[in-house]
Amino acid sequence: MKIKEIPENERPREKLIRKGVESLSTSELLAIILQGGVKNINANELAFQLLKEVGTIKNFLDVSFLELTKIKGIGSVKASKILASIELGRRIFLGEENTKIKLQTPLEIYEYSRYFFYYLKQECFYCLFLDSKKNLLSYKLLFKGTMTKSSVHPREIFKEAYKVNASFIVCLHNHPSGELKPSNKDIEFTSYLVRLGIIHGVLIYDHLIVSDNGYFSFLKNNLLDN
Repeated sequence: MKIKEIPENERPREKLIRKGVESLSTSELLAIILQGGVKNINANELAFQLLKEVGTIKNFLDVSFLELTKIKGIGSVKASKILASIELGRRIFLGEENTKIKLQTPLEIYEYSRYFFYYLKQECFYCLFLDSKKNLLSYKLLFKGTMTKSSVHPREIFKEAYKVNASFIVCLHNHPSGELKPSNKDIEFTSYLVRLGIIHGVLIYDHLIVSDNGYFSFLKNNLLDN
């Protein structure tokens, strides 16, 4: 069905205005973000195809620019709009950037950061950068893939810390399996970062392994040597 064949009051944009954004299906929301279709495919059909290719709405949390642009009808402009919408929603969900967020305990760190890892299919490594009072200065996704000394470069971690004048660093990563127990490599790498932190004057405050249902804190389990 062509977009012109859909009754005007049931088209996504008109439906949003008339019934509210919550009345729209996921594909209708995507159709509005996409703004238009491509040759022989209207926005609604393209949105439906996009959902089919990505799998579920939850998978959008981990979709990449390259993966999106491999989908027929999704070019760089549409892919950019999709990723920008996802990132905006995530930032709104996490709270205002200018609000001071104090992260003093492992539980506070977990409650703030667990959304970073929802439904991820691969291991990701984040760092939170804190000031001397444990207020959050910034955070950054630094690496994707298996965490090893060769894939996670400490110079990148401390370079970011220097940029924001951080006093403390909190490391975060997930195990896609859901396992919270640290591996020997996790423990070895964390000890390595702790030693570097002392040298650089920016201490590793904690390292959390995060899952949808819980966390493991190196600080809480006395695995840091600060």
